[in-house]
Amino acid sequence: MEPKYILESLLFSAQRPMSVKELRDIFISAATGENPDEAAKAFKKIKEDDLAAALEELAREHEAAARSYRLVCVAGSWQFVTQPECSPWIKALVGVKNRPPRLSQAGLETLAIIAYRQPVTRAEVEQVRGVNVDGTMQTLLERALVEQSGRAEVVGRPALYSTTPFFLEYFGLRSLEDLPAADELRRIPVEHPPAPVTAEPGLATVPPEQLQLPADAQPPTPETAPAPLAPTEAPEMPESEA
Repeated sequence: MEPKYILESLLFSAQRPMSVKELRDIFISAATGENPDEAAKAFKKIKEDDLAAALEELAREHEAAARSYRLVCVAGSWQFVTQPECSPWIKALVGVKNRPPRLSQAGLETLAIIAYRQPVTRAEVEQVRGVNVDGTMQTLLERALVEQSGRAEVVGRPALYSTTPFFLEYFGLRSLEDLPAADELRRIPVEHPPAPVTAEPGLATVPPEQLQLPADAQPPTPETAPAPLAPTEAPEMPESEA
């Protein structure tokens, strides 16, 4: 049996999106489990690239068949979805779930900056937008569209923000490479704060004893060091007259 037909049966049965890695793990489990089927053993060494190619081929076949459903990859996971034109009848069958309100214009603008320039600090987002984004950032974090992804190696080590896998799912994108071109947004210059002085990459700051003199500077020697200042003598007080 061809891998693409096995993948098709797995995705129909899974009832949820599955990544290529998860699918490969199933192939390996079927081939190495207790009393494995001879047909399953044939795919013991199958690679993720082979499965990805089979999924792409399967997706093209379903697209060409023009059926009521299709195979798509969203946020790195594969799933079967119905065609958009079938939505009125699907809604009548399963009902309409309450979705969170749409993002405001400010939210969309902030999210776009993060998506195209990630990872990015809040201050850098504000430089591009020209306004404070505290409230907007909080909304994006609460809706799991954005997450903290580390800290910048600059003074103060501010938090860095990136989009989440749910961001891709929300907008129906396979990966960040599927974002529409936004060269103008990427070209907007952003001033970065200076990086802290470090003695080595693992240190956040340099202890005073590790600070180095410039290459052309010579440390003072006993001969060249300035002489210590002599203590000042207190002025003599005049004798009081009898």
